[in-house]
Amino acid sequence: KVALTIAASDSSCGAGIQADLAVFREMGVYGVCAVTNVTAQNSLGVHKINKVPPRIVAAQIDAVTRDFEVAACKIGMLYSPQTVDLVGERIARREIQNAVLDPVIKAKNGEVLLTEPAVKRVKRRLMSVVAIVTPNAHEAQALTGIEVVDRASARDAAKALIEMGAGAALVKGGHIEGEPVDVFYDGSEFAEIAGRRIEKSMHGTGCVLSAAIAARLALGDELVNAVTYAKSYVEKAIDASQRLGKGGISLYVGSQFPG
Repeated sequence: KVALTIAASDSSCGAGIQADLAVFREMGVYGVCAVTNVTAQNSLGVHKINKVPPRIVAAQIDAVTRDFEVAACKIGMLYSPQTVDLVGERIARREIQNAVLDPVIKAKNGEVLLTEPAVKRVKRRLMSVVAIVTPNAHEAQALTGIEVVDRASARDAAKALIEMGAGAALVKGGHIEGEPVDVFYDGSEFAEIAGRRIEKSMHGTGCVLSAAIAARLALGDELVNAVTYAKSYVEKAIDASQRLGKGGISLYVGSQFPG
């Protein structure tokens, strides 16, 4: 099976396309990519962002989808409204199925990864072509205007995301007080996916989760099963992550997950 990641390059390789492709490989899926931005970053933060021209992003998507049967797609950092519009158009034109949107808006050090105009375009142009969107509490608030502080408000945000056109929503509970429960909603039923809070911060957690969901969808999992598997995978990945740089954050090195 083949999965596509449409995301930024991360020079630290802890997130972005580098992490996505590593996840795909570990799960037995062949990964292809379209690079949207080239970032200079490390364990200390994001230092520089260079936008890839939208026509080059389009050419990459066209090249891989004309050659490979893409079974699933992960969408990560897009940055600009022009790139958001382009990706939404190409997902629809190329009839790419099982698109997983990780709406990254800000880096941990506060660097903007999705401009305010681009956030608006995500709501209008991208949400309707994705199978699932996977925001954390802060991203869910930016997209819906709903402050996510508990499971009830997470449910409200998930409903709002479905109303924008997403096939399903997973509002992550890692930034909410208490147990880290993710709220999944497919437009008809809610599911609460419990996890354990790990006192360890890993760069690229959202990238790894969304890539894992895409990989499992490519392998034929039902959506809720893909999400549940991916949640367990991320916990294993955080456990296995290593402090390799000077920043106070661990880097994804695989999951040592038995499958």
